[in-house]
Order: sequence, then C-alpha cells, then structure tokens
Amino acid sequence: MIKSPTKSMYPFTKRFSDINWRILVLIIPLFSFIIFFFFHAPTLNALSSFSSVQNLLSNLPFINTANSSPSKDELLRSKIAVCLVGGARRFELTGPSILEMILKEYPNSDLFLHSPLDSDAFKFSLLKLAPKVAAVNIFHPQPLQENESSVRVLTAQNSPNGIQGLIQYFDLVEGCLTMINSHQEKNKIKYDWIIRTRVDGYWNGPLGPNFFVPGQYLVPAGSSYGGLNDRFGVGDFRTSTIALSRLSLIPKLDSAGFTDLNSEAAFKAQLTTQNVNYLTKRLPFCIVSDRKYDFPPARFGVPVAALSSPGPLSGTKCRPCKPICVGVCVEPVMMFVEKGWSWTDWADGSLELCDAHESWEDGWEKIFDKVAGKKFANARKQIHSLKFDDCVNDFVQLKNITAQWNAPPIQEICKPLLEQN
Repeated sequence: MIKSPTKSMYPFTKRFSDINWRILVLIIPLFSFIIFFFFHAPTLNALSSFSSVQNLLSNLPFINTANSSPSKDELLRSKIAVCLVGGARRFELTGPSILEMILKEYPNSDLFLHSPLDSDAFKFSLLKLAPKVAAVNIFHPQPLQENESSVRVLTAQNSPNGIQGLIQYFDLVEGCLTMINSHQEKNKIKYDWIIRTRVDGYWNGPLGPNFFVPGQYLVPAGSSYGGLNDRFGVGDFRTSTIALSRLSLIPKLDSAGFTDLNSEAAFKAQLTTQNVNYLTKRLPFCIVSDRKYDFPPARFGVPVAALSSPGPLSGTKCRPCKPICVGVCVEPVMMFVEKGWSWTDWADGSLELCDAHESWEDGWEKIFDKVAGKKFANARKQIHSLKFDDCVNDFVQLKNITAQWNAPPIQEICKPLLEQN
C-alpha cells in the first residue's frame, strides 16, 4: 500500500534536509520501474506486463513513519500472549527453537497452545520447559460445516484437504484467540501484544523487538501465494484480534464480493477490508515440511530451503538435507519462481535449496544435529527415546504449570509410545 504525498514538492532551492527521505526511498524505485516499463512496453506482452506491475505494487510494504518499535525493556514489561497452533508433527525439531527464540526471549509472555490430538501430540511434553503457560487445549478433531459463505469465498485449489482443510485451519487460529479472550476475562488483564506462530516453525534466530510495530500487523515477507504470508504474525491487541478472526470474518468477505480465495488471499482481504495496516519483514524461521516438491521448482512450484540456510527464511518450506543448490546455482532457479507466489528472498546468499521430490534422505538426523547445535539435538534425541512413563510424568509437570488445562487424559496423549516401544 502506497500513501501519496499530500503536499506539493518543495522547490529545488530548499535544502536537501527538508526532504522526507523515506518517501524518496519509496518513490525513486517506483519511477525507475515506470521509466523502464515505458521504454520496453512495445516488446513486452501486455498481460505479463500488467501482472508485473501488480506484483511490484503488491510487494511494496506499507510505510508508517509515525510508529516505532518498542525497546526490549518495554516489551519485557508488556503483557504478551503467544498463540501456538497446529499439529505436533516434527515438534521434536521445531519445539526447542520456539522455546528458545520466542518464549525464553520474552519470559513474561503467556503461552496458549491450541492443537488437535494426533499420534505426535506426545511431543508437546517439551513444553514443560516453557516459562509461563496460560492455557493448553488439545482436542479431538471433528469435521466442520462448510456453509454457503465459505464455499463461495474459499477455493479448494492447492489446499491438501480442500475447503475443509482451510476452515479447520481458520478455526484452529481463531480458537486460540478465544482462549486468550477467556484468560483475559478470567484474570482481569489485557494483553498488549499477540504473537501467533505455527507448531511446525523452526527458528534459527530470536524474534527481535523490531518486529513489534504499534498499529500495524507484521507478517513474513515472501511465500505470499497471491495474498499475504499467514505462517506467522505479530501485532498489538486490536490488529491481532482482526488478524486471528479467520473464520468469523468469512461472511464479511462474502458480503464484499470476494470469491475463490486461498488462505493467503483470504488473509490479505481480511486485513484490508477491516482497515488493518500491515507490513512485511524477513523473519528468522522456516516451516519444516515432510511434503514432496519437484526440483527445480516450476514458476508456481515450491522451493524447499535447506535447514542449514543462513536465512532469514521468512517461513518458506524447509527440511534438513544436504543442499543440492547453493551460491550461484540459486539465482537461475529462484529467478524463475513467481515472485507473488512461493518466492522467498535469496539475493544475499541466505538461501540453500534441497531436492525435495523424495522423502527425507537417510541420515537427516545427523544433518539436523549438526545444523541445530547440541542443545536442540539433545531435545530431538530425548523425544526419540521417550518412554510412556516419562511422557506421562512430563505432561503432569506441564499440566501443573498451566493455568487452564483442556485435554484428553494424559495416558491417551502418550499412548502412541506404547505402540512404538
């Protein structure tokens, strides 16, 4: 979103110190592109040229010079809710990084876990090490009704579980907001900030204070899939309430005439229709995925980053692998990937690519341990060797430090370990 200047340009006789340099930084690249487009338009296909303009404008960040990030000390005095959602999957790999780079980075924050019960849920026993746990909700997943609004507004295309998968995900996110509101009401408090992150996110760096911007909702750059990257978000309470209301705002998108939206496009429409300012920044995390993707990726394919990539990877898909493409190899691959779709930043050498067309390679554990370091490696090994009784004891510890507990019997959560051992 671009805000045009409301005042006339200053005369050239004015000193350069009078010029708003932030506006110039935005305008100069835009005018350069317009000049390029003017002289090259005859040789370009009209449709692809229009698409390029759209992509350029949609990827420009919203700039608000009035707001600035709080200091670390201010954040440590603030009330912060951390909303952690999703299935446990590879939580033995991602969980320790979330503990270290988010929860222990802001030990004053309250953790809210909202997750379906599955065969990996026992891995949440790692959360016994969290500084503060406000609520845990582990539930038996049930099909949700696909009403007329959701069928019109959403598309099943590119969603592994169709529209049902989308509304399940939206319900998961909004359910965490319900937990936060309930905790606020019960304890007569009000959160200043809400951090929303996925269970399958691996962080190789801390969430810094610069990612907290009053009055704006921050999302990762790249992996926008025609909308906004919805794999992480942080904002003040007002913007977060709108951002997390994924399911209840579908009727408003329907009333506004939106149709056939994927998750990312629906997320962008949700923020814009509700007048929430947003900005994008590169963040130090990626989404650990077991899914298979072709290599090299097609224009609308999905590049998969090696976990060893320096990053920041801003929530792109990743796995522990021996990179097949690094350095000068990356540019021709990523130049072909559609920038408004699965693209992620690579130009500063931050990206190494896996060949992910098959399952994880043999020996991935050693690759992960080397990349992640001894502390995270030990956590992985601990979960790998976890016994049923130890799992039960760990969950008892977690339950004892949790203010609001809503979950099946602990023995049921740990039951998969009996079948493995």
